[in-house]
Amino acid sequence: MTDFNQQVITEFRANEGRVGGMFEGAPLLLLTTTGAKSGKQSTTPLMYLPDGDRHVVIASAGGADKHPAWYHNLRATPKATIEVGADTFEASAVAVEGEERDRLYARMVAQAPQFAEYEAKTTRRIPVVVLVPAGS
Repeated sequence: MTDFNQQVITEFRANEGRVGGMFEGAPLLLLTTTGAKSGKQSTTPLMYLPDGDRHVVIASAGGADKHPAWYHNLRATPKATIEVGADTFEASAVAVEGEERDRLYARMVAQAPQFAEYEAKTTRRIPVVVLVPAGS
């Protein structure tokens, strides 16, 4: 984990999900996945899009040519822990395709325009993942 991510995680947990800097005012969650190879727990701060009781995250990796590690982890083990504000819960991860993927990605771009730039920077199709709370 990068020092930057650790600082965001620490600030998030100390302030019931609120952080400053580049994420100030943005909807942010902490996603804890199980390592596909290591089996170790790993936490990543991510912007998200609320969609009813679901939370939508984008595997953009800032427009890199490779999927982020957390996406590979969810593909191997589609169960995760999510922290939103002061709440922590278990969720199942589902990668969405087709029209639903495109619709949700467009909504994220409307909320956070940098996601359009990420898509323009890479030739890979950036995955859209829906996190569904357990029991929903």
